[in-house]
Amino acid sequence: MPRPNALPLPAQKRVSAFTKPEVYDQWGSDAAGVRALLADDATITMFDVVGEDYWTGGGITAKKVAEQLRAIGDRPATIQINSPGGDMFEGIAVYNVLREHPQDITVQVMGMAASAASIIAMAGDKIEIGAASFMMIHNCWVLAMGNRNDMRDLADWLEPFDSAMASLYTERTGNDAAQVAAWMDKETYMSGAQAIERGFADALLPADAMKVDEATKAADRSVNELRAMELTLVHAGATRTQARERINKIKGTPGAARDDATPGAGSTDWMLEASALLNSLRA
Repeated sequence: MPRPNALPLPAQKRVSAFTKPEVYDQWGSDAAGVRALLADDATITMFDVVGEDYWTGGGITAKKVAEQLRAIGDRPATIQINSPGGDMFEGIAVYNVLREHPQDITVQVMGMAASAASIIAMAGDKIEIGAASFMMIHNCWVLAMGNRNDMRDLADWLEPFDSAMASLYTERTGNDAAQVAAWMDKETYMSGAQAIERGFADALLPADAMKVDEATKAADRSVNELRAMELTLVHAGATRTQARERINKIKGTPGAARDDATPGAGSTDWMLEASALLNSLRA
């Protein structure tokens, strides 16, 4: 099946479309620490959030993926994904970069491809998914402030991007457009078998293609708490700068990003305090 056409990106990006905090929770519960057993020099691993990540200095970006594809050259490439998503517009940019690769691309979903990561997955000529893995699709999710006129304007501005995603999923899967839109409206999680049944994937990955690394799992969950808390604080009315300052104050390491890209992974005190704050904000 040929890769679909490019997706539109905003000429002027006035907002960011994020992954919801609840999706980070789901990823931390079901997919944290899942990694591939094997990878070669024609494999790009995407075991991170989509977009630049303040908390680790990492993240999946179109710039990084383009550099990795140049290093692979004119050869087939494999993309291994375990991601809760992130910045939807960065996900679209990564998808557009992948679809320009001259050779076949095989996407392997290990753990989860949610939100923006599910867009990236659609760039595969072949999409493989683990039996215990998940794919999740939904509409653009943003944090916004303003009056009713601002909200109407924002909804109108976002609608073409939801339509573009729905068209991409429809073209790749062969499903009815109304059905795809309904799945997006409901924020739908699909198991490996469901993803194949609905055309979002082509085949199951063998169980021995993946492993769960416990140290990585703990690190994934630790930094995930930071990401989820940041968005929850912003949802409560803080700016992203204010949210990050408050979280760094709890951590006691203002502005710090650890060398292992898992800030505070070895600490429990700040995690307990952070979790308590996060639960109180969600209550």
